[in-house]
Amino acid sequence: MSAFIHPSAFVDPGAEIGADVTIGPCALIEKNVIIGDGCRIDAFASIKEYTKMGRGNVVHSYAMVGNVPQDLKFRGEESRLEIGDNNVIREFATLHRGTEGGGGLTRIGNENLLMSYTHVAHDCKIGDKVIMSNNATLAGHVTVGDGAIIGGLSPVHQFCRIGNHAFVGGLSGIRLDVPPYLMAAHPQARLIGPNVVGLRRMGASSSTVAALRAAFRLIFLSGTVRADALAMAEAEYAHLPEVSEMVKFIKESPRGVLAAGKEDDE
Repeated sequence: MSAFIHPSAFVDPGAEIGADVTIGPCALIEKNVIIGDGCRIDAFASIKEYTKMGRGNVVHSYAMVGNVPQDLKFRGEESRLEIGDNNVIREFATLHRGTEGGGGLTRIGNENLLMSYTHVAHDCKIGDKVIMSNNATLAGHVTVGDGAIIGGLSPVHQFCRIGNHAFVGGLSGIRLDVPPYLMAAHPQARLIGPNVVGLRRMGASSSTVAALRAAFRLIFLSGTVRADALAMAEAEYAHLPEVSEMVKFIKESPRGVLAAGKEDDE
């Protein structure tokens, strides 16, 4: 099935438009853009040059996808934004392409929901099935793992990492890394325990949840020297990949991870 392009849309002849694509009134599609099959670009949305998206994506009105970075070091070099399949990009979201200093690529995976007014800055890497709530913002070079959720009005500092299936509460300023499977909350964000709801949604067993809670307490709340606590958790729960992943993430964190606050007892 051929694409439907509204007569008032501005589509550069150099854009590559897949089958069964719908482009709404006054939408802008620049040159060097690739839009995969089955995508929908709503009225007044903009897809800027050097953007490539896969199949089944929906870009809502007034979103700005693939604009140039907000980085003073950017000098107009060719860089890219790559988006996977079946993502939903809501109204007024802004997604920027990469810079030379970050490898020239901003990458967004599959089945993500980026709500209204979210911002994904240059050189960010977002996995699959991530939810960014309204006004959540990522500074440059941020990495977000699969299944992570970032609450509304929460900014993430440049170069931070948010691990797989982590949860960031609303109004939480993230200045250091958030390990996988844990929750961070409060304006000066602190870790408050495992993301129990997210773990249940992903089908984790009760023993896995209990082990992550015990490992969290050992590493962050016991007062044990961090290196010793990590070694103890790794040894005791080596049979559980989720705990091993969390320990590895903390060990390899270049910025360091958030400190713990009061543990959530949910």
